[in-house]
Amino acid sequence: MRDPFQNPFPDSDSARRSIWEMLVPRDIDAFLAADWSMVAGDFVEDGFIGISGNRDVNPDKWSLAFPNLAAYRAEWLRQAEDFAGQAYGEDPRAAIFTTTTLEEIEIEGETALVRKKFDGGIRKTDGTLDVMAWQTLYYCRLHEGRWKISGFTGYLPNPMG
Repeated sequence: MRDPFQNPFPDSDSARRSIWEMLVPRDIDAFLAADWSMVAGDFVEDGFIGISGNRDVNPDKWSLAFPNLAAYRAEWLRQAEDFAGQAYGEDPRAAIFTTTTLEEIEIEGETALVRKKFDGGIRKTDGTLDVMAWQTLYYCRLHEGRWKISGFTGYLPNPMG
């Protein structure tokens, strides 16, 4: 069984290790703190685009939800603040790590396609389960000496179809 807190890539694979660090622990910690400044440097602002799959397998139902980084930042902060206002019956950080899988990173030169999946949920204090069952395809680039997110297609069902 994999350790959800452990980077799955070997020390010799610095590109994949750094992408995992950016998209798993740093993203989770920033989201839980509702602190965009913790991840602001992880994005390429120029040309950034985010597509929402609207949790639908049909691409005809997908939308250009984030035509720029400012639009994504606003939604990210809204979601993080909403999450922070909820009451959980378990450690949210541990629950998010446990539901998160990021083990597939395809790299060609200075571009990467990253598959991040969520499968599970977080127990709320009322006993209900806040289900996390979606996936995101991140487009990353080696930019200014480090790997950064240049866009994504997210809010896709997991599994698809």
